[in-house]
Parts: sequence; C-alpha cells; structure tokens
Amino acid sequence: MTNLRTADSAPADLDGDLASLRGDCARMTPRWSAPAHVATRPVPVSLLHGVRVPQTSAELLEAMSDYGD
Repeated sequence: MTNLRTADSAPADLDGDLASLRGDCARMTPRWSAPAHVATRPVPVSLLHGVRVPQTSAELLEAMSDYGD
C-alpha cells in the first residue's frame, strides 16, 4: 500500500479549486530555489513559429472541465 502521508499537516484536496492550488503552491515555495537573474532580450518575430504542446499535456487540459468545456 502507498503511504499518502506528507510533511504538511494540510489535507490533500483532490477536487480543489484555484484557491486551494495557490495555497498548495504557497506552501511549497520555500522548497524552490530561484534561478540567477538572466538578462533577456527580445526575440525576433521571424523566430516565432507558434506554440507546440505535447499531446499528453493537451489531453490533460482537455480533460479538465475549466479548460475543455
């Protein structure tokens, strides 16, 4: 059997909304490290060819009622 215990005392909300997702992210941010500042410059329009999304990601979003309906 899988151990579903986590280090956080908050229960997992599998049917949560955006607010619960933001709360989960806020609790995880201390574990993330920020990358070093990288200077960016504009990309020439000639290099932009659209956005490509992996099929599995597209199917995942399609299955979510907020995006697929």
